Amino acid sequence: MQSSETNVPSDALPNGPGAAALLSAGIGSCALAIIATATDRLPGLARWMAFYKPTGPLSGVTTSAILVWLIAWGMLELRWRNRKVRMNRIAIAALVLLLAGLLLTFPPLADAL
Repeated sequence: MQSSETNVPSDALPNGPGAAALLSAGIGSCALAIIATATDRLPGLARWMAFYKPTGPLSGVTTSAILVWLIAWGMLELRWRNRKVRMNRIAIAALVLLLAGLLLTFPPLADAL
């Protein structure tokens, strides 16, 4: 299996930062759906996620998902900063994660889990 990253030739611009932003958006979207679904299913987690009482667990769900997104973006940015990566693979992975996040927040599917 080949790596999804290569060193950047001196005349090519690195696309790693853009790929990091794209993939981290997919990771953050999927994380939001997973955390929201878990919070709906586990009352103890819902109580723990209520960072701001008037909004309830939603405050913790969104804050946690934003932290996952920022951490993923930072780590990928550091790794791919000066690299040219295979954008096709990154885009497909980001799209799959985004679709998974969308499906997990769709009530009939989320209620079936």
